[in-house]
Amino acid sequence: MAEHNELGKLGEELAVEYLQKEGYTILETNWTFQKAEIDILAKKENTLAVVEVKTRSSLEFGLPQDFVKPKKIQLLLKTVDAYVNERDLDIEVRFDIIAIHKEGKSLVIEHLIDAFYHF
Repeated sequence: MAEHNELGKLGEELAVEYLQKEGYTILETNWTFQKAEIDILAKKENTLAVVEVKTRSSLEFGLPQDFVKPKKIQLLLKTVDAYVNERDLDIEVRFDIIAIHKEGKSLVIEHLIDAFYHF
């Protein structure tokens, strides 16, 4: 596996651990619909957090969250709509980003709640 893929997988594992410590219940990881994927679907109270995880080895080319582009946002919207409809959920939906980057030998985690709006 390429080094960037390993870093991405590690980032998603760290994001799951972080969310669990913050009181979220993890419903799904890497949930796919057609050609789109949601990294993490987590629930806290009556809110479904759709979490995109972005992990970078450095900030040289920008912040991790800067790599969530409009096309990805559109795919997330379509995918979470399918998830909610398939399960007939009556729940508030929120879009978060967990941005992770290397700082020295450690990884820094930043949770951006309501990172973008879908309207």
